[in-house]
Amino acid sequence: MAVFEATSVGPSTTTAKLGYLVPPEEGVRAYYHIDADPITGAMDTNIKQEEREVVIENLRGKEDTVSLDVTGFQFVHHPVQHKSFTNKEDIVREYYPENAELLKKLTGASRVEIFDHTIRRRRPGLVGDAPDRRQPAAQVHIDQTNKAAIVRVQRHFPPSEAAELLKRRFQIINLWRPINHPAYDWPLALCDFRSVDPKDAFPRSMIFKDREGENFGVQYNPNHKWKYLYGMTPDEAVLIKWCVSSAMTES
Repeated sequence: MAVFEATSVGPSTTTAKLGYLVPPEEGVRAYYHIDADPITGAMDTNIKQEEREVVIENLRGKEDTVSLDVTGFQFVHHPVQHKSFTNKEDIVREYYPENAELLKKLTGASRVEIFDHTIRRRRPGLVGDAPDRRQPAAQVHIDQTNKAAIVRVQRHFPPSEAAELLKRRFQIINLWRPINHPAYDWPLALCDFRSVDPKDAFPRSMIFKDREGENFGVQYNPNHKWKYLYGMTPDEAVLIKWCVSSAMTES
């Protein structure tokens, strides 16, 4: 059993304003362009955002009450050798293998392929989330739709190999951790998927210069149960299950 440590257990709950999303009128495709305005940081989108104050439960001391298969996320104590996170090649060479082995161990996966990473650093005073200044994600979202997950496999593997892989069960799992110090400012909030109605999520197109992706925006529902881990340290990580798919199904 993993040992989790923090300088303080922290409050049992906290409150925060989360950026829920409001889709366009029915029948209109929701979209946003990834390339933000270089001056304002604003993104071209037809999706509105509304802030809702929610109660978020602190799971420090109760880490074992959540798991990938029950709530959709799981905390792990997992120190790593790579700690700088300043050079992309070093991250791929050193950090990727450490986490691939962790995912195999925890999920029983026969194969793990890591396809990208994002380094987010809080920059007070700067607005937006442009590629050259990735800040904490301030919107309630789900990183992958099932359709996008299948495209991911097709994008990152040769056609013949992707076709074979899609005949079997696969998952997309995100791994998140603080990188320099405990996450007291801008900790990651996670929603227990059992409290989410499928109608709360709507697909939105992510428009890049050379391609399109798709993820889910999430609408407000007072039944959502939010969690976080107070003072999460760089030696701790959380795994987040974005998608489970089998034999090309999209259900």
